[in-house]
Amino acid sequence: MQVLQYIVDLGATVMIPIVIFIVGLIFGNGIGKSLKSGISVGIGFTGISLVISLLTDNLGKAAEAMAKNFHLGLNVVDVGWPGTSPLAWASNLGLVAIVVSIIVNAIMLLTKMTKVVNVDIWNIWHMAFTGAIVQIATGSFTWGIVAIVVHAIIAFKLGDIFKPVTDNFFELEGISIPHGSSATMGIFAKPIDDLIEAIPGLRDINISSKTIEKKFGVFGQPSIIGAVLGLIIGLLAGFSVGKSLQLAIQMAAVMVLMPVVVKYIMEGLIPISESAKKIMDKHFKNSEFTIGMDPALLLGDADVIAAGLLFVPITLLIAMLMPGNRILPFGDLATIGFFIAIATGVHKGNIFRTLISGSVIMTITLWISNQTWQLQDKLGRSVGLLAEGKKVGSLDQGGNPITYLLTEGITKHITIGFIVILVLYVAAFVYTYVSYKKNKLY
Repeated sequence: MQVLQYIVDLGATVMIPIVIFIVGLIFGNGIGKSLKSGISVGIGFTGISLVISLLTDNLGKAAEAMAKNFHLGLNVVDVGWPGTSPLAWASNLGLVAIVVSIIVNAIMLLTKMTKVVNVDIWNIWHMAFTGAIVQIATGSFTWGIVAIVVHAIIAFKLGDIFKPVTDNFFELEGISIPHGSSATMGIFAKPIDDLIEAIPGLRDINISSKTIEKKFGVFGQPSIIGAVLGLIIGLLAGFSVGKSLQLAIQMAAVMVLMPVVVKYIMEGLIPISESAKKIMDKHFKNSEFTIGMDPALLLGDADVIAAGLLFVPITLLIAMLMPGNRILPFGDLATIGFFIAIATGVHKGNIFRTLISGSVIMTITLWISNQTWQLQDKLGRSVGLLAEGKKVGSLDQGGNPITYLLTEGITKHITIGFIVILVLYVAAFVYTYVSYKKNKLY
């Protein structure tokens, strides 16, 4: 456990390359090839970390300024995934979650319940967080383990369900995204997409980075789209023209740099994926196993980034209009793309449709965050990472339906809100699963 804790403390940019190196050796790639894969993935995640820092340091300030300008007056601060993941790892279920999720993944692979070979050890913090919140709510370590198991099963199945999306739209063949809010909330996109498709006129609206570039030429290129959105956000934040122009260039840089750094990750993963496929096909014919990876890979798409920037003011607007809301969106605003990435893929890059499903996703996320923040607050104090007097919550995982439903269900706290979220989530999950399987896309 001490070795695991040491590796976890190194962070995702070191942890994932180490795991990739070990997986490469297991799949017979040799030391040199495995080392190259691990370092390439490390370079990619370091690049993503730098770009996300560019977002959080600059877009985060703009989001905070917008919140003040809109006079939201909300007193529970969303600390985002950077502030939430340490709580999960610091809990007594943090490292246990790694072992439990690996066992669950192995059992599911052996019983053919999933085709996802998860190597994204860092994002197991999502499952650890669910377990820790359930433990806080029930006082039971055992129920915490049960919650981790259930979350892991659902996550790996989500990786399977959205394989057509990661294969065909994102062109990440052999890669699956079983973690995070992207997959968890993506199930709402498919029924919404089919509903829009059934409405004449509405179904014909198609706005994407490609259609914009085709119509407006050079003015529709991703860098210019990013600059325009950055400028608008800066002006909405009340920044001076100069500071708004700086934000415009920074967001243009994000649009251009994110796809570049993602390519390094893919260069490292392709040899691993190919070797894994050969070995798996040898023992399990027609298995089509996929490598489970971080949803950050999806942020390399221009439509995801553009939609993510649009949802900065939209999420603040939802927070302002939602009755009884106490959560101030902040920490996760800069990386809102994680929440709507899979949805963007389901809509085949149609930003118009993403705005509709994304609004549903962010409304549900924000509402759930209001129900869980007190437990997260209690978790923060129990692990000694939250000072007295501060009230914190988070959209990422704090607004996760799986965490909410397990916590409320296990504690038998059955409310109208619980029933509504349960019905919506189960119905959307089943609909999405059946839709992709029925069309032989899954």
